Amino acid sequence: MSHELEMVNGVASMAYSGNVPWHGLGKKVLPDLTPEQMLYEAQLDWSVEKVPAFAEVNGEKVAVGKSALVRSSDSKVLDVVGDDWNPVQNAEAFGFFADFVSEGNMEMHTAGSLRGGQMVWALAKVKDESFELFGKDRVDSYLLFSNPHQYGKSIGVRFTPTRVVCNNTLTLSLGQNTKNGVTVSHRTKFNAEAVKETMGVASFKMGQYKQQAEFISAARFTEDTKVEYLERLFPVLGEAKRKERSKAASAVLGLLDTQPGADMGAGTFWQLYNGATYYVDHKMGRTDDNRMSNAWFGSGVKIKTDALNLAVEMAN
Repeated sequence: MSHELEMVNGVASMAYSGNVPWHGLGKKVLPDLTPEQMLYEAQLDWSVEKVPAFAEVNGEKVAVGKSALVRSSDSKVLDVVGDDWNPVQNAEAFGFFADFVSEGNMEMHTAGSLRGGQMVWALAKVKDESFELFGKDRVDSYLLFSNPHQYGKSIGVRFTPTRVVCNNTLTLSLGQNTKNGVTVSHRTKFNAEAVKETMGVASFKMGQYKQQAEFISAARFTEDTKVEYLERLFPVLGEAKRKERSKAASAVLGLLDTQPGADMGAGTFWQLYNGATYYVDHKMGRTDDNRMSNAWFGSGVKIKTDALNLAVEMAN
């Protein structure tokens, strides 16, 4: 069934409150859960421990200067890391949201585990940060916390606006000087308070995104600029250069007028931009969980960011 979403005892390690998520996965839970309750419902109430790793040489165990990252729930080795690698426990990651939730500024939305436990995430909805276009096209604000238990991957906190009518998502930087959000290396101790200070720009980012959305929703494309936009966003690569248009560009072109919410902003760069993000979130990839993983943590992140930047550029 799944290629990315972890299954625990035959049940997806994921929980959600409210409406069914765009990827259609997970266990529905009661609304207004605390971060700790969401952690439990998503089957993420486990910890990781660094255990010295050895190599067997001529029948003897020899220390290799590395550590196995072992999960408490089933003793599974998630990865091999360096001795300077600092694990962040899931409870600590979810605790990041505790004050926001208790003060009524956020509510837990989804949480889960991907890639056999190597990527754990929590998503919270930011209250009072929504806006509308055309009087009915609503965009909500979310905060995505990713906690990887994998060498080479950093902890991330990213602002994620979502178009309600089709659940198209985008990840934007919380810091003005970072491309993909606030990232914290496992080589340093995780400092939640320092990240929260950086999060002070989250409202600014939502306001900036609103301005961009309003701008591209007021700019109309022509047949030529429509084709140019899609061919620049999804160029033909490699040996396929003999083709006039990539498969992805053709796919987006075919769903522009059928995507959810196509009537809101029809003929504008808002429609083009949402066609591209809809394709990445809902059509690109072979399975729902593969699409979710790619849209939040894979190549889909860059494509959707490029889609917004290109729309703003061409709308000018």
